[in-house]
Amino acid sequence: LKHVFASLPQMERGVAKVLGGDPKGNNFLYTNGKSVIIRNIDVRYLHTVFPTWFCSTGFYVSGKIRIWDTTQKEHLLKYEYQPFGGKIKDIAWTEDSKRIAVVGEGREKFGAVFLWDSGSSVGEIVGHSKIINSVDIKQTRPYRLVTGSDDNCTTFLEGPPFKFKCTLSDHSRFVNCVRFSPDGSRYASAGADGQIFLYDGKTAEKMGTLGGAKAHDGGVYAVCWSPDSTQLMSASGDKTVKLWDVATGTAVTTFNLGSDVLDQQLGCLWQKNHLLSISLSGYINYLDKNNPNRPLRVIKGHSKAIQCLTVHKEDGRPFIYSGIHYWDAETGENEGIAGKGHSNMVARMAVDESNNLVTCSMDDTVRYTDLGKKEYSASDLVKMDVQPKTVSVGPGGLAVAVCIGQVVLLKDKRKVFTLENLGYEPEAGAVHPGGVTVAVGGADGKVHLYSVQGNTLKDDGKVLEVKGPVTDMEFSRDGAFLAVCDEKKVITVFTVADGYQVKNDFYGHHAKVVCMAWSPDNEHFASGGMDMMVYVWTLNDPDKRIKIPDAHRLHHVSGLAWRDEHTLVTTSHDSCVKQWTLKI
Repeated sequence: LKHVFASLPQMERGVAKVLGGDPKGNNFLYTNGKSVIIRNIDVRYLHTVFPTWFCSTGFYVSGKIRIWDTTQKEHLLKYEYQPFGGKIKDIAWTEDSKRIAVVGEGREKFGAVFLWDSGSSVGEIVGHSKIINSVDIKQTRPYRLVTGSDDNCTTFLEGPPFKFKCTLSDHSRFVNCVRFSPDGSRYASAGADGQIFLYDGKTAEKMGTLGGAKAHDGGVYAVCWSPDSTQLMSASGDKTVKLWDVATGTAVTTFNLGSDVLDQQLGCLWQKNHLLSISLSGYINYLDKNNPNRPLRVIKGHSKAIQCLTVHKEDGRPFIYSGIHYWDAETGENEGIAGKGHSNMVARMAVDESNNLVTCSMDDTVRYTDLGKKEYSASDLVKMDVQPKTVSVGPGGLAVAVCIGQVVLLKDKRKVFTLENLGYEPEAGAVHPGGVTVAVGGADGKVHLYSVQGNTLKDDGKVLEVKGPVTDMEFSRDGAFLAVCDEKKVITVFTVADGYQVKNDFYGHHAKVVCMAWSPDNEHFASGGMDMMVYVWTLNDPDKRIKIPDAHRLHHVSGLAWRDEHTLVTTSHDSCVKQWTLKI
């Protein structure tokens, strides 16, 4: 594994996102789907992806609740508990790393506190009638525990063993976040009513409010204390993050993060000298105290499933294109393609000889995007009659879109010919590099060959048999071979010059093969399957192969592309892009 360009946090409007930080201040972490991503706070783009909080020692991470050993490369699972039936929304550890409190969406029980290594209870979290959104434990003795809930209340517990002390009802709407200061002298509660209250960390006596009647014009989703306990950072749905002087209760800095709904701020973290916030878009903002209207940097990327990718070199430098984003393959710096693009998932992409990124989407369109400008054009859009499944490109402005029940020939960004009433359901297509032949794979387990004659496609009457319904196909870059993968776990390679005679069948996958890509050397190709495996095959020897198991753990590989003859790029529904160095 050479590089991981990790997913962003998976966000939901109106729901706070918890960012975790290690005690040493080097890493932070967050969740997306089945994964936990651990990022070095000083490194911009390259990260570790992990299948599920740091405890106070920085050695263990948890997530059902799961506790992991992060000191080992293998990330061993140490313990797993299910303290109540329902989603866990927040976790807190005692400073000695022996006790964990968890809260969330239980049925009758909304929280639990127990020993990390045995699961034995060390108290009872009670006092709420609805979902508990947030929990924190005072990091100095005597221990105290505070929770915040959808019942508009916070509860205060003493321990261990932790016992209910009192309920506080100062908020008029949901309590989204509660946090003790590092020195334990105070704690803050933040709510959907836009208010932030401060309390004594030992007695729960109310000490004041921040910002007078309201701290923010929108709901406050997260708060985080400065390491010296003198300042507080708050993130709000009003698209701002504020820094508060706790002694005076006034805002010393207001960071304006934008005006779009996706600029709502749903999480924050104060780690050493770094101030981080998370937007509803999933973007991670590094805030600049000296310039509140412009972050130092913004980490962008994907937060939803990626279905496809491709690689294209610009001035000799490789760039990876995935969905609406493009990445510098070396540094991981990335940006989104500007303008209004596809309105639904991008199903397939390819780069033509005119440096256009050709994409098809579930929004029933094929788009051409000039990679020189990296901006969507409203005019370079071709509307399909039905949903396209794949698109492939050829020379001279040719492209073929395989749609539901149709095969559409495009030339110079226009639809020029449509094949209908095929007698089979087309699933995948490929244009020969010479531009004379189009191969279409069907759900009937056959590959149908068509000749390109001017602006039309003519059925050659030639049909190639494969082992099952076709899932993907591609001509080698020199046009000598056609590889076809199918639902029956087989990749079949045909020799073009021999009238498409079968050269070899390649077996190894334990489930449906869903994608494939030829190496630039024309002697190797890669395949990805529903078995979460990636194989790199040698054309002349089916037994000589490289196996990458669990390439994207718990997710099947959805897209493959070659950066060069020794580097393979993979992506998946875990929203990550990975690069692998191959010793071929």
